[in-house]
Amino acid sequence: MLEQSMQLRFCKARRAAIELDFQNLNPEQRRAALATEGPLLLLAGAGSGKTMVLIHRIANLMKYGRGSDSEETPDWVTQTDVDALEEYVRRPDPARKAEQERLCRLDPAVPWSIIAITFTNKAAGELKERLERMLGPQASDIWASTFHSACVRILRRDIERLGYGKSFTIYDTADSERVVKDIVKDFRLDEKLFHARTVLGYISRAKDEMKLGADYLAQCEKAGDFRLVKIARIYVEYERRLRDANALDFDDIILNTVRLLLEFDDVREYYQRKFRYVLIDEYQDTNHLQYLLASTLAGGYENICVVGDDDQSIYRFRGATIENILSFESQYKSARVIRLERNYRSTKNILAASNAVIRNNQGRKGKELWTEQDAGDRVQCYTAMNEHDEAQYVAAQILADFSAGKAWKDHAVLYRMNAQSNQLEQAFKRNGVPYRIIGGIRFFDRAEVKDMLAYLCVVNNPNDDLRLSRIINNPPRGIGATTIERAQALAAREGRSLWEIISRAGAYPELQKAAARLAQFCSLIGQLRGLSGELELPAFYEEVVAQTGYAVMLEQKNTIEDRTRLENVRELLTSINSYLEGAEEPSLAGFLDEIALYTDLDSHDPSEDCVVMMTMHSAKGLEFPVVFVVGVEEGIFPGIRSIGEPEEMEEERRLCYVAMTRAKEKLYMTCAAQRMIFGRTSANRPSRFLGEIPEEYVEKSGHSYCSERSGEEGEWKPREQRTRAARTYDRGYSVGESWSGGSAPAGGGRPAPGPAKGGLPGFAKGDTVLHRAFGRGMVTKLTPMGGDALVEIAFESVGTKKLMLKSAAQYMSKE
Repeated sequence: MLEQSMQLRFCKARRAAIELDFQNLNPEQRRAALATEGPLLLLAGAGSGKTMVLIHRIANLMKYGRGSDSEETPDWVTQTDVDALEEYVRRPDPARKAEQERLCRLDPAVPWSIIAITFTNKAAGELKERLERMLGPQASDIWASTFHSACVRILRRDIERLGYGKSFTIYDTADSERVVKDIVKDFRLDEKLFHARTVLGYISRAKDEMKLGADYLAQCEKAGDFRLVKIARIYVEYERRLRDANALDFDDIILNTVRLLLEFDDVREYYQRKFRYVLIDEYQDTNHLQYLLASTLAGGYENICVVGDDDQSIYRFRGATIENILSFESQYKSARVIRLERNYRSTKNILAASNAVIRNNQGRKGKELWTEQDAGDRVQCYTAMNEHDEAQYVAAQILADFSAGKAWKDHAVLYRMNAQSNQLEQAFKRNGVPYRIIGGIRFFDRAEVKDMLAYLCVVNNPNDDLRLSRIINNPPRGIGATTIERAQALAAREGRSLWEIISRAGAYPELQKAAARLAQFCSLIGQLRGLSGELELPAFYEEVVAQTGYAVMLEQKNTIEDRTRLENVRELLTSINSYLEGAEEPSLAGFLDEIALYTDLDSHDPSEDCVVMMTMHSAKGLEFPVVFVVGVEEGIFPGIRSIGEPEEMEEERRLCYVAMTRAKEKLYMTCAAQRMIFGRTSANRPSRFLGEIPEEYVEKSGHSYCSERSGEEGEWKPREQRTRAARTYDRGYSVGESWSGGSAPAGGGRPAPGPAKGGLPGFAKGDTVLHRAFGRGMVTKLTPMGGDALVEIAFESVGTKKLMLKSAAQYMSKE
């Protein structure tokens, strides 16, 4: 046994030797990666490299275990070992690397003892991919997944304890809304007073408080609120129908996992022994149930590391509570706190502006992001006359960037609500700017794809009444709505599933006429269930498409729309093959789980060269060289409901901070003097968030709000420094008119032709033109459209483009 002084030398040398493996991290990142034991709070600012820290921390756990964070000296260590390790620290020698690792290793963690939970499939996928690159195949045994994916994995093992079958189905939001709508109808309630989404919001909050239907009903009856009592009764019935269908919604997945852990000691102890290290990402966005899940899983060793940023907590409307991260130190008295404040993403000016805005919040831990990057451009704040002017300004800046060599995908446009995207889309179409909206109709939300998934769900779980009702007569099988309603009524009366009724249709007089057709359908599902256990998933899916007659139905219709639908049906096979590539134990149930937990953000392909449009909430976790934050006005952002509500206002400011810190090189923030939205025109003042940015970090252009209107308050007057790119579009005027004839377009170049007869720029069919973004081309067609014209130009490099002439003219000249 070494004497104490020698033990201290060994522990110091061991930590120093391990540190040599992590020299690519900055000091704070390195401290976080080497802190392995006990509770740890990582306050990771935007762009501070938190994913890199998580990966290196897991690598350290698997390679060295407790070595970097322990004062323990193994009994076998000798003075010779101490001297050797100190010598290695002084002069690292690759030839002695294996010996160094042996001396530094202390109880290394096996991969399956580590669980790393994040919020999105995208983040979980990136974590897995980078871990496998660093650690090799053994990284696949780490539980790196989303909250829901981890819980589904736990439930598949033990959910029978709660009375469900292991083959349970997962209902997405649309499925849940359908069930609630049916209940509201069956209860003869007013759909306007009991809107499905609103009711589900109450149910979700009740579940977050761990209240089942009966408990919530008792609470509401005690409170005496008539409407809440009705909602609670809907909840009770909703709970019953999902249980009868052996189905769970998204909230049930976490709720039932927490119930399993809390109600069954052996289940809890199994996972607390299994997971020696628990890592939770985006901890500021956790709700009460997720907090319970994380703290319970970590209850064995209390080696819990939570990573988050209180300044980026933006999901309060989903039940997230910032209190989880703010109170972490009071919950875990021995917790260490490490702040990651160095930003590797944005320029100094963008960071300074973002810091200035978020500094106005009171409910925060407090930190200041900094960077060693250049100052960069100041934040561009543009005040438009209206939403049309704003959209055209954004399009003009993007086109100017593209002609200067930037890619379309380098640009993102962020807005507070989806309704703001309309004018932006129109401006992009007029100017030939390719774009994609994140949050539009997802592939898996298309009717034909949901139909095929419904077949797979019924094969996996015949008691899924919702999906069974969707496909029983799709394609048409002569099973009419009346027959289905009668079968559903029988199922409700007897407390059976719809499948149990139709599979015994001959026993019910009400179903006699349709009994043969129902039996034929049940036989089809029975055959497919048999094939599902015999064939590989891709081959099985092709059998489903063929045997159900769905493909034949679409082929026979043979319209353009139905051919597209058929392509989507076949494209689902691509998703199946993608699932098989990453699945450890592929199964039909596993594929359906993955699809059910798919999110809008997972559809974002960063390699696709187009401008990305999305809400600020959807942009969380992403970054782009150039970001436009549009509609930064009082009443829009912050929203009207937040004004006067301190907690809501702080959340809106955090959302602004998130939006601003998505930008790497250039940040634009725009507002409008007046805006039509939801059919109403309003004049809003620029957002208070713009006023919170110090003048030295801002460059203003466009119109300014004047306190005098030729004396009177409320008039918007042009700024002298309004950029030319911003002046290219005024509603009701042609480009030539608003530019006073021959002034040059933004960014220089030859002036666009002045207006021809009727106010249109002077281009004609057969003209050879030079476009700043698309190069040389020939005008092949001009079609008058109102006060404008649709021009078709065959470009040499990008093919034929259809553009609106007034908008295109500013970037185009005759050769």
